[in-house]
Amino acid sequence: MYDIITFGSATWDVFLKPKNYEELKSKQFIKGKGICFNLGSKVDVEDIYLFSGGGGTNTAATFVKQGFRTAYFGTIGKDLAGEEIIKELKKIGISTRFVSKTNLKPTNYSVIFNTGSNKARTVLAYRGASELLGEKNIPWKKLKKTKWFYLAPLSGKASKLTKDIIDFASKNKIKIAFNPGNSQLSSPTATLKTILKKINVLFLNQEEASLLTKIPYKQKREIFKKLDKMCSGITIIGSSKGTLISDNKNLYQTKTPTIKIADKTGAGDAFTSGFVSGFIKKEDIEYAIQLAVANSASCMQQWGAKQGLLKNNEKFRKINIEKKKLCN
Repeated sequence: MYDIITFGSATWDVFLKPKNYEELKSKQFIKGKGICFNLGSKVDVEDIYLFSGGGGTNTAATFVKQGFRTAYFGTIGKDLAGEEIIKELKKIGISTRFVSKTNLKPTNYSVIFNTGSNKARTVLAYRGASELLGEKNIPWKKLKKTKWFYLAPLSGKASKLTKDIIDFASKNKIKIAFNPGNSQLSSPTATLKTILKKINVLFLNQEEASLLTKIPYKQKREIFKKLDKMCSGITIIGSSKGTLISDNKNLYQTKTPTIKIADKTGAGDAFTSGFVSGFIKKEDIEYAIQLAVANSASCMQQWGAKQGLLKNNEKFRKINIEKKKLCN
């Protein structure tokens, strides 16, 4: 029996800190800025780090470090990157019995440029083997005694399994934490309504919340009122400035703590898995928020998505949480 099984991507992450580049300001870039290298030249790299990543394995790392019996469910390629991921997961203590391997695509791969004074990241992402997870890879009978499922973003063929996984969990009284990606949120409206009714903890960013409810993000209370009708569980909306949480009665708000950041990779995964860990332990939302924020902050103070995660019973700095009645 596992306390929690995570579903999502497994990625081999290569972190690079290039020496010579320029930041360009232009309206052609979505965020108004881009980075530029000399075409056809060799660019020296100041630092390089290699770690496993991906939403499925990153969250599994938090759960096992918080003392939960944890398994990761996903697909990797039959290649060196896949072998390294398996080694790292086993070293951490994550069960890999549900990891399948394929020759059809290489393991997911990311090259991450950490640039700028604010540690902005530019990611070259190859979405490979993780997208090939199919129903034939899932031994449903072996999953029945699990207490929780955590669904990270799934894309490609794997995203089509979302409803099946959630239906199975609901039928077998397995609680569900859901952090959907674009592919999952693009499901037909009727399918999404069915899925969301069965979710215990839902994570969205501000764009996803606005898209899902068709309400401008600035109308926060209206968004939560609609989301609370769609999802009977806890709903969490994250942004770079802070996080909003609703339990259908109260609205909790946090601000992002000021810390010295080494790398932002995996900070969102650290927050979501930290919240679920805290909620499983005490079923106390304010404690879960505290653990989520602390885990995310600790993650960002080291390179890689897993290296800075908090361990079970490790002390952490508390933050202020604003709590208001949702109906106000």
